[in-house]
Amino acid sequence: MDAFKKLTGIVAPVDRVNVDTDAIIPKQFLKRIERTGFGQFLFYEWRFDEAGSDNPAFEMNKPRYKGASVLISRANFGCGSSREHAPWAIMDYGFKTVIAPSYADIFYNNCFKNGILPIKLSESQVDELFNRTAAHEGYVLTVDLENKTLSDEFGLTIQFELDEHRRQFLLQGLDDIGLTLMHTDEIDAYEKRHAAKLFS
Repeated sequence: MDAFKKLTGIVAPVDRVNVDTDAIIPKQFLKRIERTGFGQFLFYEWRFDEAGSDNPAFEMNKPRYKGASVLISRANFGCGSSREHAPWAIMDYGFKTVIAPSYADIFYNNCFKNGILPIKLSESQVDELFNRTAAHEGYVLTVDLENKTLSDEFGLTIQFELDEHRRQFLLQGLDDIGLTLMHTDEIDAYEKRHAAKLFS
């Protein structure tokens, strides 16, 4: 998993509360066995019309949000079923950071396991980001995980909170397996001691 230290990217809005995992990646696309390729189906029912063409009413389809890597949304993002395909789709589409007032717990945890930084801000701070995204075409945020700040070129700076254990996971590019492999020497030593006891 790639380390996450600092990201500067275009912000795209999904201005809805309770965005559930079936909206993020509908169930009919869960048959793939790889972790990749899900980005094309992200927000499928909203992004496309019945003919499979781009839905112009969906905010993310506007040209000004092309290439966005920061997603902003409303409260309880990632609710619904616990499918890990949801962060896979978000990451595969190109988003590295999600900003919302609150998240469903399982989705929130799965983000860290897949290299996505989910940031929690107050409702008023998220409102401000939506306003700035609407006011400035190609609105860009810099996400600095080392200093736990968000900033833009118009003077905005927001400090965000994050559990230090999770922060280090992202800074070092670790998932659960990577964390375990950091302790290979201790694990090997334990196994040798345990084997010696079994056969003594």
